[in-house]
Amino acid sequence: MKKCLIVVDYQVDFVNGTLGFDGAERLENTIARKISEYRAEGADVIFTLDTHQSDYLKTFEGKILPIEHCIEYTKGHELYGEIKSMVQTNDKVFKKCTYGSEGLFDYLRKCDYKEIELCGLVSNICVISNAVLARTALPNAQLIVDSNATASNDESLNISALNVMRGLGIRVI
Repeated sequence: MKKCLIVVDYQVDFVNGTLGFDGAERLENTIARKISEYRAEGADVIFTLDTHQSDYLKTFEGKILPIEHCIEYTKGHELYGEIKSMVQTNDKVFKKCTYGSEGLFDYLRKCDYKEIELCGLVSNICVISNAVLARTALPNAQLIVDSNATASNDESLNISALNVMRGLGIRVI
């Protein structure tokens, strides 16, 4: 069965940078273990990177979330901790300027994944957005989100996002 792991925006700015929050760093070991397990099975690992430019505050997103983050070529844009060193040259890495990745959607539409697992940050924004895109791209694939491998700065929004994903037929473990 062809499957993949999508690591969503596990970047410095979301862990301990400008939008970091307590508990985000604790996901590192779980995400690293998942990457290793997927690689051991011969499955694909895909990464998304929230990617903004110096004009971020002038964008639509910048007006509703007026905190500069994940500015390309800065430390905050980099993957966090051990995860940064786990990217391999054959991995797909999608930079995205908003919550969901158009490039990821286009890529998934051309794949025959039967199972897709998502992890990373932030559950109620980018993880759920990319889960919806994955569901749209591959409506018959089994989608999984491990509640121990995603989080939000707001626990009530995290719980709500996980419940919405359940409602979309995503298996939340």
